Amino acid sequence: MFFKKILLYFPAILILFLVQSFFWVPTYDKQATGNPARLVKYVQGSGGDAQILNPILSADTTSSTISDLIFDGLIDLDKDLKFRPRLAKSWTQYEEAYLAINTSWVVSGEELEKEKGNWPEMLRKALSHDKEWSENLRSIEVINEKTIEGEIEKIGYTLKQPARLKFTLTNINQDFFTPIKNFLGEDYFSKFPYSKFIEPKDPNQQRELEKLYKKILQVTEHNPVIVFDLRKDAIFHDGHPFDSGDVLFTYNSIINPKGTSPRKSDYEPVKTAKVLGPHRIKFTYKRLFSPAFGSWAMGILPEHILNENKLKKEAKKRGRDPKKFIMRDSDFGRNPIGTGPFKFIEWKSDEVIRLIRNENYWDGAPEYEEYVMRIIPDSLTQEMEFYAGAIDNYSVQPHQVSRFLEDNKYQSFSSIGYFYSYIGYNIRNPLFKDIEIRTALGMAIDVDPIIKYVLYGEGERVTGPYPKITEWYDPDVKPLPYNPEAAIKILNSKGWKKNSDGWLEKDGKVFEFNFITNSGNLIRKNILTIVQESWRKIGVKCNTQLFEWAVFLKDFVNTLKYDALVLGWSMGIDPDLYQIWHSSQAGPKQLNFVGYKNAEADRLITRIRKEYDRLKQVKMARELHRIIARDQPYTFLYVTKSTQVLDKKIVIVEKEGNKKERYSKIYPTKDGRIKYYFNQWKKLSSMPSLSINN
Repeated sequence: MFFKKILLYFPAILILFLVQSFFWVPTYDKQATGNPARLVKYVQGSGGDAQILNPILSADTTSSTISDLIFDGLIDLDKDLKFRPRLAKSWTQYEEAYLAINTSWVVSGEELEKEKGNWPEMLRKALSHDKEWSENLRSIEVINEKTIEGEIEKIGYTLKQPARLKFTLTNINQDFFTPIKNFLGEDYFSKFPYSKFIEPKDPNQQRELEKLYKKILQVTEHNPVIVFDLRKDAIFHDGHPFDSGDVLFTYNSIINPKGTSPRKSDYEPVKTAKVLGPHRIKFTYKRLFSPAFGSWAMGILPEHILNENKLKKEAKKRGRDPKKFIMRDSDFGRNPIGTGPFKFIEWKSDEVIRLIRNENYWDGAPEYEEYVMRIIPDSLTQEMEFYAGAIDNYSVQPHQVSRFLEDNKYQSFSSIGYFYSYIGYNIRNPLFKDIEIRTALGMAIDVDPIIKYVLYGEGERVTGPYPKITEWYDPDVKPLPYNPEAAIKILNSKGWKKNSDGWLEKDGKVFEFNFITNSGNLIRKNILTIVQESWRKIGVKCNTQLFEWAVFLKDFVNTLKYDALVLGWSMGIDPDLYQIWHSSQAGPKQLNFVGYKNAEADRLITRIRKEYDRLKQVKMARELHRIIARDQPYTFLYVTKSTQVLDKKIVIVEKEGNKKERYSKIYPTKDGRIKYYFNQWKKLSSMPSLSINN
């Protein structure tokens, strides 16, 4: 139907275009059989050019795609969405926790009084009954007091830091201090004598400084630690060996105040970074923040090429001011060198990027000898190039899926990803304050036909705030039932009755609001129309409007000046939902723009981002899912399927002991990544035989 409509409007132009596209390149079969070099070259189509091929500076999809082939991180995700070793062959996580000693604390109990001067032994005895606490404790030591000169919010101060107890724990535990607090009592912490240890440089600033005491002197402190043991067999593309200095350099480059890395906030929680040897490095964090671990998937840069002296030399060579010359200015961004499976060869702007395989790759050289990314902005041109065999991949539009499934030349991969669509209600609006009202509005919408007719069946219902493919998502939560009669009953019970015009009315006021989304998105536009009609049927009057994206965000979302909207979230792998759902993030220009506030949800959100035990995270995340699904700040709609197609001649190669090749079908990971085994991909000259495993 889609193509019929286009042909009605542009028959001559389109037919001419299709004919030209067909003759621009050899046919698919000729590409595969007539040119053997084509079999060892993978050609990727991209709608846009890369911006910079430096992993700590790039922010666009194309740059990231290329960088992932050139650079390795310390870790990445495996096929089951768990972290696996890469440049780090292994790692350990533990905790160093601190307690400031309050010498004015009064000990209770004769036996404990004897140990007052020996705090480690006193606490061991006092908490010996707590088996979990005792078994997690590796050691306790006393850190002597010291004097620190500092400044906070332009107030200079002197901190005579009291002696502290340092606890080394086997497992990171956000509740470690709970038994200690129960033993020492509330007064130990609420009446801690800060003024005894903190003095202002300027006595006139005493009152202002008092407000900052708890920031300057933490009575308890959690310091999670990660120690990475690095590979010894990884080398950069220029032959220089990789070591812990490169990891430290990459970290320092990201947090450099003069740098412009968009990933700086991911590394802000790091307190110290320390090289423990050529292939060992330790990162200590200043607070509990479990999402931080995933940041080490960042590609590692070569220190020997990008260090300060090399940048100064490059600046002088190019006639630039060395003091103002930063990494973003370096030619490295267009001529990258990493440790990854492919080496950079060429970049012609808005045309092509070429890579060749790294024969010395630590994880084995890829099957493909060359990787080429062609920049093809027009999606129809991409499709024609794919048909002709000039590119090896094509991301299928929903309306095209059934057609490609019927063609036996292609293998297709449909999967749901991290994105979901929803209707968000501004809970500050009195119309939407009541959970039952929001639930009724959701029950009036039949989502299944939207998936069937608007998405051509390429979608699935979702019920909560996590990606459906992750273990955080609770599969036991059921979607709201489509039940407009029940929705009307709920609204009637809340005092809303239909007037003579058929609209719900209460206290002389019609149930009316504005329902908006961004222009340029046909699916959201259709949802706007469908939902408007669904609500009209139950007597709810909504006025729909479309706004250009920048206006939509600036004038409505960021200012919180809207009633209801259609939007979507593209989520990550981590269960941390702080920015989107915590009540502290409900102000202007923040992501909890619906104004959702729930104390129990806040508690779970805070604990989830401090929890390092995956099973505990799963349990809390699913509880959070159930709470948000119950409260219905969103009407959760669907997750779309993403479909990609490849030639069936492309397979995964598995080498057996006698060097005989065995072929298996390409298959996606849990989150739909088909290129997880890309280094083992190979294009055959003819359709493979039945030896392929199912």
